[in-house]
Amino acid sequence: MMARRLIASFRGRAGFFVLCVMYASLVAVCLGTLTQERELSLGRNPLANIIKTASEFARPSFLDAWFGDTRLEYKSDDGTVLRVENRQVVERGYLSGLASATWDTIRIATLGSLLGALLGLPLAWLTAQNMAMPKPVAWGAKALLDITRSIHTLVFGLVLVGIVGLGPTAGILAIGLHSMGTYGKLFAESIESLDMGAIEGVRNVGATPLQVFFNAVWPSVLPQFVSSHLYIWEFNIRDSTILGVIGAGGLGMLISEAASLFQWGRLSTVLIVIVALVFSFDAMSRRIRQLLI
Repeated sequence: MMARRLIASFRGRAGFFVLCVMYASLVAVCLGTLTQERELSLGRNPLANIIKTASEFARPSFLDAWFGDTRLEYKSDDGTVLRVENRQVVERGYLSGLASATWDTIRIATLGSLLGALLGLPLAWLTAQNMAMPKPVAWGAKALLDITRSIHTLVFGLVLVGIVGLGPTAGILAIGLHSMGTYGKLFAESIESLDMGAIEGVRNVGATPLQVFFNAVWPSVLPQFVSSHLYIWEFNIRDSTILGVIGAGGLGMLISEAASLFQWGRLSTVLIVIVALVFSFDAMSRRIRQLLI
């Protein structure tokens, strides 16, 4: 009751103004405390560092596969040649590993998204208000969805790497557990938007809860479920690219390696692959959603 009164008190222009003042106060406190702690620093020579980094990013390393020096010499300070390498051969080998990491990322995101959808669907059924489930059951299911949705994929990944070890399995489980909360919320909202007349009609003829779901609920919500699944799958493609940072496989390992060695050309190559991957999945999911309308 008090929560409802509090929410009601922020309605209207006066309430919006109060919220703006509160937000501005929070921003001021954040800036003030960081300034006081001297944490808002751009470092030494930020402009020169930006120019240097941007120039290295502007030449992605994959260009070396065709235009690289075929006899690149690495010398010591006194001019002694330490080793000679063919940059074209080296970069082609790197691109082969990049293709393998990209495939790992796709597999992690795909299987993790499917796992999250399968786990979230029954919980969505339990939490949907118009399904009139027993309150303790609905509250418990909603709490589980809220908890999994609030814990970041990386946190799940860190825990699961310690349990199942390094590799894609930890990434799949991390994506699945985090996505379960999002799937459950979106699926529940789709179920709650149903026309209850058809559902009550099926119930009145003596159908069991499973029969009600598959005969009255499922056909109506399937297009929305598919649309939600495509959206989250696309998001998980982006999310899974960083799981390799903690050893869960995929492109994240190459990102971590390139960043730690300041190999901005290679990092640029990996980022180009990620952007192309996301654009491709976005175009595909948008096309499928259009077909469902």
